[in-house]
Amino acid sequence: MELNSYWLILGVLVLYYGWKTFGPGRKAPASEVARKLAGGAAILDVRTPAEFRTGAYPRARNIPLDELEGRLASLGTRDKPVVVYCASGSRSSQAARILRKAGFSDVVNAGGIGSMPR
Repeated sequence: MELNSYWLILGVLVLYYGWKTFGPGRKAPASEVARKLAGGAAILDVRTPAEFRTGAYPRARNIPLDELEGRLASLGTRDKPVVVYCASGSRSSQAARILRKAGFSDVVNAGGIGSMPR
């Protein structure tokens, strides 16, 4: 492999890491999640109903990711803070993007349920 190919691969990896770390779907720091929860943010669990039944965060509301766009109106006002979580952080990242695109102005991706404050 040529040296230019190595630089290209390295560049792509750096961009990917930067996007995952600082991009719009990034997982929020635990302190930000805790602050939003203390302020009364709505808590949205975007896992499947079966996953939700195995255990959920207190006060969390279950709206599976594949139903989210059709149930946006049920979330109420779009200026209220919303904390989103799932099992690992992938679906919550997608849900955060959906919510922001729909006009929700204060959305926090908490990542996986294991990242939620105790």
